Amino acid sequence: MFLESKPRKVFAYSSPVDMRKSFNGLLFLTREVLKEDPLCGDVYVFTSRSGKLMKCLVWDRTGFVIVAKRLESGRFKIPGVGEKRELKESVLRLIFDGTALGGS
Repeated sequence: MFLESKPRKVFAYSSPVDMRKSFNGLLFLTREVLKEDPLCGDVYVFTSRSGKLMKCLVWDRTGFVIVAKRLESGRFKIPGVGEKRELKESVLRLIFDGTALGGS
């Protein structure tokens, strides 16, 4: 899985993203909007306008990996405020599993 045993930072982009974006589009958002270095191994999370789609971008030592998930019911909800939200890996695991979290 893209979430390995070593700790990583997780950053979620709060604005909706066109899910047609692939590597180059998500790399652009990571570098230019989030102001992060995508080669550091952190996880970058993007969601669609509907909240039913989520993509995670991560560098895995040999190349970039995009993990995508579509919910059949419900929506991905990223907790917190601000354009760039730092999440704990445990929270990302809950979100990825479709667990509804309390709060905003």
